[in-house]
Amino acid sequence: MNKTIAIITKYFDALSEQQISQFEALAPLYKDWNAKINVISRKDIDELYEKHVLHALGIAKVMPFLPKATVLDVGTGGGFPGIPLAILFPETQFHLVDTIGKKIKVVDAVVAALALKNVTTAHIRAEKVQQEFDFIVSRAVTNMPDFVKWVRKKIKRKSNHSIKNGILYLKGGDLTEELAGFPNASLYELSAYFEEPFFETKKVVHLPLKYRLKQ
Repeated sequence: MNKTIAIITKYFDALSEQQISQFEALAPLYKDWNAKINVISRKDIDELYEKHVLHALGIAKVMPFLPKATVLDVGTGGGFPGIPLAILFPETQFHLVDTIGKKIKVVDAVVAALALKNVTTAHIRAEKVQQEFDFIVSRAVTNMPDFVKWVRKKIKRKSNHSIKNGILYLKGGDLTEELAGFPNASLYELSAYFEEPFFETKKVVHLPLKYRLKQ
């Protein structure tokens, strides 16, 4: 096994051979594409598995998605958190969107190389997405009040998971002020799941959203 993904198998020890192969393929794919189109900070590319892949999988520790669940990844950038989650949950459907076309080009190439059948993509603003989803995931693309405005009418009515349908947001630092207007938000400290120092200030925010009829 590729030593670079040891940090993944350390916390997710029930991966299939196919999933291990897919995770192993991420490093060469992103190193190649990042040389052409910068989708990951150059200083982070050598720490891809900790700072991007495992960080994305923090959402999985909070919410293991069910088969047939639908998840929207807003502002996916190079495919995070959507692609690692799609590898881990092959029976869950993921839709990855970004406003920057060249980033979606990279995502499409990675999805094709990994032969992920449970991922669709779109070069589109989140507000323009028409479908409804069980969960909406993202990695700190904006502040929570603005993010909620983008996605609040994209949640399915029926909840099938152990937590209510809504947002699962990867954020860091002190969120007291940002979440002051959302008393029903729950914070999950990633340091409770991962021992690496990088995760000491990292969190998953779960914000349940009520189903809203589209106008």
